[in-house]
Amino acid sequence: MSNILENRTWRYATKKFDSTKKVSDEDLKLLLEATRLSASSYGLQPYHVFVITDAEIREKLKPVSWGQSQITDASHLIVFANVTDFGEELMDGYLENVSTTRNIPAEGLKGYGDFMKSKLLDLPTETKTIWSSKQAYIAFSNLMQAAAELKIDTCPMEGFEAEEYNKILDLEEKNLNASVVLAIGYRSEEDETQHYAKVRRSAEELFTHI
Repeated sequence: MSNILENRTWRYATKKFDSTKKVSDEDLKLLLEATRLSASSYGLQPYHVFVITDAEIREKLKPVSWGQSQITDASHLIVFANVTDFGEELMDGYLENVSTTRNIPAEGLKGYGDFMKSKLLDLPTETKTIWSSKQAYIAFSNLMQAAAELKIDTCPMEGFEAEEYNKILDLEEKNLNASVVLAIGYRSEEDETQHYAKVRRSAEELFTHI
């Protein structure tokens, strides 16, 4: 139990990565599997995750990420892109997966499918986009915490121009929008922020027990 708090205290938003250190393929596979297993509303996972190592693409992304060095110096750059709009295909694809995975006849899932569609299909496009972005953040958080368990450093990043990311990664053609970015790798010894005390609101201020 103590490791849970220890790892979260160890984790910080890494400002300077050691570009010579790379996350192993084995550890990357674990991180991505932890991400894949994340919870999402209805289990629909309305997002896609891009794992970017291509140096040329990362150089293009850096200027539209406020020039932050993490974009190019981290071992891997993970971009979470949420679905911007959707129709029945999102639910139907999920139900087909449920049917195959759990060996359930498709007709036995019709009621659940109709329920999901009644709650989601008539939402305004803007609301769908906000909802799907929230789902991406759940997976994003799971990846960040899984990395802490492996003592892999991360930097969560919202400081970027989403429209430019969409152009560079051709996301609009895929009905996707860059929602949030996570740089992963290993901290540089020169990153002074690793020595800062973690600042959070007190438990008394943050929590109310009713």
